[in-house]
Amino acid sequence: MAEEAGSLVTPPSRARGLAVELVVAVLGLTLLAWAAAADVHWLDRHVLPDFYIPRERQVLILTVLRGLVAALGLALILGVRPRAGRLLARTTLRRLVYDAAPISLAVVLSMVASEFLLSRLPWLATQEVPAPREPLRRRDPRLGWVFIPSRQGVGRLGGRDIAYAFDASGHRVRRLGDRVDPEQPTILFTGESVMVGHGLTWEESLPAQVEALTGVRSANLAVEGYATDQSYLRLRDEWPRYRRPVAVVALFMPALLRRTLDVDRPHLDADLTWRPPVKSLKLAEVARRAIPYRSERDIDRGVATSRAALADTVALARARGATPLILVPQLRPETPVEAALRRRVLDEAGLPYVVVRVDPGWLIPRNRHPDARASQAMAQAVAGYLAAQGAAKDSGNGVGPN
Repeated sequence: MAEEAGSLVTPPSRARGLAVELVVAVLGLTLLAWAAAADVHWLDRHVLPDFYIPRERQVLILTVLRGLVAALGLALILGVRPRAGRLLARTTLRRLVYDAAPISLAVVLSMVASEFLLSRLPWLATQEVPAPREPLRRRDPRLGWVFIPSRQGVGRLGGRDIAYAFDASGHRVRRLGDRVDPEQPTILFTGESVMVGHGLTWEESLPAQVEALTGVRSANLAVEGYATDQSYLRLRDEWPRYRRPVAVVALFMPALLRRTLDVDRPHLDADLTWRPPVKSLKLAEVARRAIPYRSERDIDRGVATSRAALADTVALARARGATPLILVPQLRPETPVEAALRRRVLDEAGLPYVVVRVDPGWLIPRNRHPDARASQAMAQAVAGYLAAQGAAKDSGNGVGPN
């Protein structure tokens, strides 16, 4: 009888075991519920298009993740739950705390150590790159980063050595020693690596080709890794220097909208008010970069900021008699999500833009940036639009706005 009585589980122990089973079951059901809810429509609402990851690959990644999460949920409900309940029913609360304390302490200390080490490493904003990659950049307290001025560097891409030369103001130019003259009639170009001409010679870059087609000098204000708000801010800073602006060509790609949500760099809000970088725990920042989830409120903020920046770009140009244009390259077939973002940012604000659909084969090998053929197609579209607006002489082979 003594053995039988000793083997019985006391009511408090049984209740503790049931409570643990309930907690594990709720966790498992939560995982199953997420796996069921996280379909393509969920992806469209919470994961923005990505320049480097095609949408079909994003869907594949989500499908695999849903399967793994569902399997984990079932394992918790069917396997872990009853075992955890029996274990906790036979273990006193004091013993449980005693056994869990070393593991908990180790986890906490490892997180503290990781945060300490990460906070002392050179920390780059999401779109920054390490210094050795050409074209070189330097940090800037207002814009986040800019190209190092008055230098030339050579980077290898697509099996070619590409020279990147910059004048004293950080504009990409044909060769070191050239400079953009702000006193001359000028077409200003803003944007990021596509507009810079990443992987292309200066002659192959879009601004240089538009200059050749229109006969109007170009000023390439684009900087690699820029979001729409950074491009606008650089334009606004440079704008007063240009005495005779003929046109302003900005770039917008829905696949780059996620950059506008980055707040670990100087940034603008939807009212175009400058904000300093938001400081956060480095571990939290690592998690944020690894997980592309965005709330609908965050995406709305990115849309509003991009729309405001582009609308003011258009207003700046028109106020001085320059022709504004927003270039929308489509380097692969536009997805419904990208089309919806384009309409929200551009059409709802009534902004002037041209869509240039690029042959998917016209990309730099092992890279998603447009090659010289794609750059030429975009330049012809821009030159054709400007000619139609009377901003430049007719190029003879341009195409009108979409």
